[in-house]
Amino acid sequence: MLYSAYEMQRAWLNGASAWASAAAELLNNPGLPYGYTGLVPATASALDVFAHAAAHYCKPRFDIETIAIDGEEYPATEAVVLHKPFGDLLRFSHDGLPEDAPRLLLVAPMSGHYATLLRGTVRRMMQKCVVYVTDWADAREVPVEEGRFDLDDYIDYLHEFLEEIGEGAHMLAVCQPSVPAFAATAIMGAEKHPCRPKTLTMMGGPIDTRRSPTGVNDLAMQRPIEWFRNTVIATVPMRYAGAGRRVYPGFLQLAGFMSMNLGQHIMSHYEMFKHLTVGDQESADRTKDFYDEYRSVCDMTAEFYLQTVEEVFQKHSLPKGEFVHRGAKIDLGAITDTAILAIEGERDDISGLGQTKAALDLTPGLKASQKKYLMAEKVGHYGIFNGSRWRDEIAPAVEDWIVSHGS
Repeated sequence: MLYSAYEMQRAWLNGASAWASAAAELLNNPGLPYGYTGLVPATASALDVFAHAAAHYCKPRFDIETIAIDGEEYPATEAVVLHKPFGDLLRFSHDGLPEDAPRLLLVAPMSGHYATLLRGTVRRMMQKCVVYVTDWADAREVPVEEGRFDLDDYIDYLHEFLEEIGEGAHMLAVCQPSVPAFAATAIMGAEKHPCRPKTLTMMGGPIDTRRSPTGVNDLAMQRPIEWFRNTVIATVPMRYAGAGRRVYPGFLQLAGFMSMNLGQHIMSHYEMFKHLTVGDQESADRTKDFYDEYRSVCDMTAEFYLQTVEEVFQKHSLPKGEFVHRGAKIDLGAITDTAILAIEGERDDISGLGQTKAALDLTPGLKASQKKYLMAEKVGHYGIFNGSRWRDEIAPAVEDWIVSHGS
């Protein structure tokens, strides 16, 4: 019922968005002189903003065509190197890289957004690395015949992806996947697997959410897991390939994130309205580009979502030493030669300060020289992996960590 109600609302909004877009285009037609008078420019701008806000967004493309290094541009290549039902392994490279360039597995979140949310992360790290990306699938597009997908499967996927990349690779996890990436590193460390990562960088990850809990953490703790199972889990409608699959819908995750900073989002759209009214299309387009990506959401399997809520946010299983993978407890002490870099944003309202840093206290098998902490001042959650502070300050620190522990 929940998903069906959303589909009905979306169908109505799609129609309204199309009409608003057509009306805005008509009013902005330079051949119509009344378009420059009275309230017409403001009306056209308001319709444009509504059309954009009400539109439905599908999975975006990475669209990384070139990489600029020292003033020279190189054509970029994107390829699928491993296809699996719940996610592909993508490889990004360019001809300007040396043959011995570091290979980096960038683990994208499975938290309602597509991997393209990390487009800026990929583009920056491509300057010096061959970048591999976990391109997770929209659960509503995965047929039920493909089975379930939970945290155990996520960890197994990372294990398989690292094997595909080969020995000597590095791994960088952004936000939610810090937990399964940390677990996978420990499992491969205990096995002395030749493809265990040389370094593991975790950025804004919920390793121990008991430290500086945020609104996201409080919501998970305020209700029992049965509430989540009975309230936010829905069944995929018949029109999708994954019809019948139980999922946590992406539109609910988006609604949650939007409500956390509703005033900020309203002001962003108001600023876009003002830019359009005065003809500043470039500034308006920047806001549109951000929300085109931000509002492109996908579903998670119910089992993955519920297990993440319970194990990561309610039971704190990993920092307590109680996290189990395929029936066996994970020993973080087995990480003895994967150097760990923990990065946090001072203003992160999703993963609070100290939650990622906790990983450094949970790895007694590493020397002090194999651990490092970086706190990015005046940076929020999104700014850790995107934007000017990421490009100019955080990414160079990641690159230095990879180089210093690459041998």
